[in-house]
Amino acid sequence: MELLRFATAGSVDDGKSTLIGRLLYDSKQVFEDQLEAVEASSLARGDEYTNLALLTDGLRAEREQGITIDVAYRYFATPRRKFIIADTPGHTQHTRNMVTGCSTADLVVLLVDARVGPTEQTRRHATVASLLGIRHLVCCINKMDLVDWDRARFEAIRREFDDFATGLAVTDITCIPISALRGDNIVERSSEMKWYDGPALLRHLEEVHISSDRNLVDLRFPVQRVVRPIAANELRDFRGYAGQMASGVLQVGDEVVVLPSGFSSAVEAIETAAGPIEEAYPPMSVLVRLKDELDVSRGDMLCRPHNQPSVGQDISAMVCWMSEVALRPGAKLSLKHTTRWVRALVKDIQYRLDVNTLHRDREAPELSLNDIGRIDLRTTLPLFYDEYRSNRSTGSFVLVDDATNATVAAGMILRPSN
Repeated sequence: MELLRFATAGSVDDGKSTLIGRLLYDSKQVFEDQLEAVEASSLARGDEYTNLALLTDGLRAEREQGITIDVAYRYFATPRRKFIIADTPGHTQHTRNMVTGCSTADLVVLLVDARVGPTEQTRRHATVASLLGIRHLVCCINKMDLVDWDRARFEAIRREFDDFATGLAVTDITCIPISALRGDNIVERSSEMKWYDGPALLRHLEEVHISSDRNLVDLRFPVQRVVRPIAANELRDFRGYAGQMASGVLQVGDEVVVLPSGFSSAVEAIETAAGPIEEAYPPMSVLVRLKDELDVSRGDMLCRPHNQPSVGQDISAMVCWMSEVALRPGAKLSLKHTTRWVRALVKDIQYRLDVNTLHRDREAPELSLNDIGRIDLRTTLPLFYDEYRSNRSTGSFVLVDDATNATVAAGMILRPSN
């Protein structure tokens, strides 16, 4: 079955964890001991009901404060599709964790409180989802029971969000009225909102088309490790290159070019933990053996002779800044791109993006915590990259502070810097 990775997003108390708990509970994905533990925790908190949000809020601090801090992952499956859910935090302070949870998602479920409407954090999360190249966005207008299932309220929020989303790069937006606490329009259609003629959330998640989102044209295989025989007396002598398929399809016999050397060879074999295979595709982790003995090491990349990524040291990118120490021109950081580590210099901050209006502030001298902006970088060694919009794997990177070893930014490459 096809796997769909999706993340929840939205402001604090919009009901993200409750939605996931209800989705798991109503689809019969919760074990008895898990439910008993949640019931005991709900009683200890003084809740008058079984708080299904506690199924994902696993940290003690989260349960005490009633908020999500870390990203919680949950797996479940239906007869139609398998799912991996990332429950991300809504508090502005933890936006960096939201970026992490959404970085591998195919779809984002964005919750909006029907009483409040879209907030700044709603718009920030929608903007981040757009920058991360997520093509499918489900706007769940939650707590409809608290506005008496008012269709006019739902339509007003949908129009407001649609007007904002016209400036985003998300191609597929769906709005669903729900009550996560009561379970309306989560797994089954709600009898309280007969005016809504769309599918329940789970049915939409089962049917949304994602197979064409993956790049199966541009072969990109970043080498993560060079594998040699384990034992000194092993009869078979070989050199294999292990890594995860970033994009494209690789078959035995294909001619490939190794970057940065430019030497070419042909694929002799493709192996997995389960045995040899004839072809590999994303996101498979495989070991590739070539017919020729070439000097290939970690950080190199295999691609096709006539379909190669851009190679350069000057890049321009959108970044989500995740450090309390502001980013200014002249900063020197470590940059991790696929399996390659380099040093990078921040040459310029082109603009800071206002998440409320999508206005570009070209006079911004720095990027502060949770700011989104466009910067120019110069790296010490060439990167092998594609624009993020065409290849999320080779178009993304992270910036790391050498002093603290903390990840301070997530970046999406736009085009070569002038």
